[in-house]
Amino acid sequence: MIENIDIFEKDPIPKAVAKLAVPTVVSMIVAVFYNMVDTFFVGRLNDPNLVAAVSVATPVFLLLMAAGNIFGIGGSTFLSRALGEKQLDKVRHISSFCFYGGIFAGLVGAVIFLIFKDPILRASGASDNTLYPAGQYLAVVAWGAPFVVLSTAFNNLVRGEGAAKMSMSGMMAGTITNIVLDPIFILPRFTMGYIAVPLLGLGVQGAAIATVIGNIVSIVFFLVFIISGKSIMSLKPRDFRIGGGIFIGVIAIGLPASFNNVLMSTSNIIMNKLLAKYGDISVAAMGVAMKANMLVVFIQLGLGMGIQPLVGYNYGSKNFYRMKSAMKFAMICNIVIGTILTILYILFCSSIVRLFIPNPKVVRAGAVMLRALMLSNPVLGVMFVFEFTFQAMGKAFQSLILSISRQGLVYIPMLFLGQLFAGENGIIYAQPVADIVAVFISLGMFLSLNKKFTSENTNT
Repeated sequence: MIENIDIFEKDPIPKAVAKLAVPTVVSMIVAVFYNMVDTFFVGRLNDPNLVAAVSVATPVFLLLMAAGNIFGIGGSTFLSRALGEKQLDKVRHISSFCFYGGIFAGLVGAVIFLIFKDPILRASGASDNTLYPAGQYLAVVAWGAPFVVLSTAFNNLVRGEGAAKMSMSGMMAGTITNIVLDPIFILPRFTMGYIAVPLLGLGVQGAAIATVIGNIVSIVFFLVFIISGKSIMSLKPRDFRIGGGIFIGVIAIGLPASFNNVLMSTSNIIMNKLLAKYGDISVAAMGVAMKANMLVVFIQLGLGMGIQPLVGYNYGSKNFYRMKSAMKFAMICNIVIGTILTILYILFCSSIVRLFIPNPKVVRAGAVMLRALMLSNPVLGVMFVFEFTFQAMGKAFQSLILSISRQGLVYIPMLFLGQLFAGENGIIYAQPVADIVAVFISLGMFLSLNKKFTSENTNT
């Protein structure tokens, strides 16, 4: 813990941000591969309906991640503030609550998805061509729901303690497992020259199996780290608390943070249903474009997420100068990274889409969609820094407003208005417009809070 405290209190801002954010960014890149790899190997089957099926099931998978974020983001921000206040007993109570709460949430999700599988997928935009394979995918994910929730939660909790490298390692362990297992479970054979090795050939069902096993590997890694005594966190039932502000402290930030995933799921469902009117090719192309765009988004997301423990700790210790310095440095880094990656993506859009599926129709449509999605990426990272700052400070209202704005209050109306006035193109450009509006909303909310910081005594 002494080493982690030095990161929060003593290290120069660039060094502190690097120690916390670089492993988190790597974790986000790993998470991108986690999300991309299923689509990539299913795309090797060269069936747009199967790619569309994975796209249709993805919003449902996001709901499990939302449950994980309730305990992961809510718990990690609360945990970081408790560390800043030197309340170590509270850290143990928070982590134990998040562990058992995550198990319960995963079991509830599993029951709901298994009972209402077909209606959920129909609502998500499944057509007659994609309902059966999407159902195969969702059924397997439902059985693994507790592992998905816990993996998401403890990736954040371990990082909130300051152990960013352990968080990264846990994510990488699960992703590498998924990457290795995906071709074995998905593809019917591996061919090299005249040699053909038979594989399991389970298609989308195999993709789901590999994903669940990857999540199991990640959570086992995190639990071993905690049980080994290298962490201050606890999984012991005797440390489980609901009272004493534990439940409220986790849920107050975790619930708004999870709304982002819930609304992302809801908006994806609406988008899939609107695009389904233009055919399964459009649904498959947007699914590929969004998966490809995730690399740029998640790198910026990782930088914002990476400084969250640093912001939370210094907010808890009232060192507002150090807190804002970390924010400014992270924003500059995100703008530079977002701009460079946007230029590269726009130049090579078709080639990037073709990596996922060689179908010419999907490549043509996907390249147009990917270019549109990239338009807001140079500035999107600014919003992520503000979003995780609000969460780290325990500002539930601001966090809630920002979470429901980008994927809900702004994006969902833009989808309908876009289709009304511009058809399919209006749907495609709804996301970058919503992103830019959300950046301005986040800036306005922080400027109103900044007046309080400048009026209080700070540690400089």
